[in-house]
Amino acid sequence: MPAPRTAGARIASDYLKKILTARVYDVAEETALTPAKNLSRRLANHVFLKREDQQPVFSFKLRGAYNKMAQLTPEQLARGVICASAGNHAQGVALSAKKLGCRAVIVMPVTTPRLKVDAVAALGGEIVLEGDSYSDAYGHAVKLQQEQGLTFVHPFDDPDVIAGQGTIAMEILRQHQGPIDAVFVAIGGGGLISGVAAYLKAVRPEIRVIGVQTTDSDAMARSVRAGRRVTLDDVGLFADGTAVKLVGKETFRVARALVDEFVTVDTDAVCAAIKDVFQDTRCVLEPSGAMGVAAIKQYVETNKPRGKTFVAITCGANMNFDRLRFVAERAEFGERREALFAVTIPEERGSFKRFCEAVGPRAVTEFNYRISDERIAHVFVGIAIARRDEAERIERNFVRHGFATVNLTDDELAKEHVRHMVGGRSELARDERLFRFVFPERPGALMRFLAALHPSWNISLFHYRNQGADYGRILVGIQVPAGDEAEFRAFLETLAYPCVEESANPVYRLFLR
Repeated sequence: MPAPRTAGARIASDYLKKILTARVYDVAEETALTPAKNLSRRLANHVFLKREDQQPVFSFKLRGAYNKMAQLTPEQLARGVICASAGNHAQGVALSAKKLGCRAVIVMPVTTPRLKVDAVAALGGEIVLEGDSYSDAYGHAVKLQQEQGLTFVHPFDDPDVIAGQGTIAMEILRQHQGPIDAVFVAIGGGGLISGVAAYLKAVRPEIRVIGVQTTDSDAMARSVRAGRRVTLDDVGLFADGTAVKLVGKETFRVARALVDEFVTVDTDAVCAAIKDVFQDTRCVLEPSGAMGVAAIKQYVETNKPRGKTFVAITCGANMNFDRLRFVAERAEFGERREALFAVTIPEERGSFKRFCEAVGPRAVTEFNYRISDERIAHVFVGIAIARRDEAERIERNFVRHGFATVNLTDDELAKEHVRHMVGGRSELARDERLFRFVFPERPGALMRFLAALHPSWNISLFHYRNQGADYGRILVGIQVPAGDEAEFRAFLETLAYPCVEESANPVYRLFLR
C-alpha cells in the first residue's frame, strides 16, 4: 500500500500537469541558463542565471499572463481584461492582449517607473495610474473590473498564472540535468516562487527552493512565520517589482508548503548584485531581477558552501536609466568595498596633510570638508576596503593618530543624504580662492597636491568623489593672502594639474561664499 502523500507533495502533484500543459510559448521564449563565470569564481561555487530578463517584455510575467488569457472564452476576451501591476505583469498582459486581439486595461501605481508605463502604452494597454503600491492599484482595478464587466488577470494569485510561471523551472531542469543544490527566487506576491517550487518539488524534490525578499518588502516571509497572511503597513519602493503589502491566498498556501527557506536582502546588496550581473553579462537588471543573485552571495557568506550549484532567476530588466546613478553609488557598500567616516581633526596648519598620512596607501573614494570652526574640522571621508571588518581597523587607526572618528558605513542618513550636503557658507573662509582640478586617478596624486601647498595657505574647502574614471576631479578652496599671488601662480604652474578658478562663479557666491 503506497504511503500517504504530504500536503506539499499533493500540491506539487496537482500543479505538475497544469505546468506541463501551460500555454506560454505563443509569446514567451525559452530563455538561456547562463553560467555566471566571474561570480562563480569569486564565490567558489557554480552560479547560473536563468535569464528571464531576455523575454520580449524583459521579464517573466508574460508567461503567467498569457497562460491565463489563452484559456478565456471568446466571450470573455470580447469584453476585455484588466489587471493591476507595478509594471512587468502589465507588459505581459498588454502583449498577450495584443496577441489575442482583446482590450486590456492596466492599473498601475503612480510610483511605477516611467520606462514601464511607456512600454505598456506602446503595447496598446489602456493605462490608469492609481495609488502608491501594487495593493493600492489592485483595489482600484477590482472596482473598475466590476463596473465594466472585465476579466481580472491577477499578477500572482491565480492557478493558471502560477502554472505559467512554473514553466521556468521546467526549462531549468531541461537545460541543466546535473545536480542543482538550490534555486533562488525573488518574491513579490508569490506567483513566481509558487510555480517554480511546485514543479521542482514534483520532479526534483531534493533541490532546495529559497525565496528572496527585500528587508522592507518581506510580506511572504512574515506570513509564513506567522502561519497566516500578514499585511505590511508600508513597502520599500526601490525593488518596485516585488513591492507587495499582502501576498495571495493561493501563493501563501503553496509557498508555505513547498519553499524550503526565506532570506532577505537589503538595498546595498541588491545594487551590488546588479553590478555583478552586469560584469558577467553586460546586462543591467532591475532591482527585483537581481535579488536572487544578492541572496546567493549572502547565502554563501553565511553558510560557507564550496563547489555547490546555485541558480538565480534574473526575473526582470525594466530599469529606469536615472536609477543607475544610485545603483552605482550603493553597489560599493553592498560589495563592502567602501567605508565612510566622520573624522575630527585640529583646525591648524598641516593637520590635513597629517590626516592623509594616517590614511596611508589606501584609496580615498570621497572627501568632503568645509571650514566651519576655528579650533576643529569635521571631515567626511570614504575609503576603499576589501572586507567590512577593515572599516573597524581604519577607525581604530585614526583614533590612534589622535583623530576622533565615527564609522558611518552602515548609517543610512550618511550614505543617502549627508554625504551630498557637507559644506555651506563660512565666515572663516577669508581670502578664499576656489579651484577645480583634474588629476590622474592613481595612488599618491592627492598627497602630491598637498605636499606642494605652501604652509601658509590653508585648505578651507575640499570635495572629491571617485567616479571610476581615469581622471579624478576635486574642488578646493584655498586661503591665499593677497600678497602671495605671484607665489601662488608659480605653485599652480609647478603642480601641472589642469585647473579652472571658480572664485567668481555665481553658484559659489550664492551657496558657499
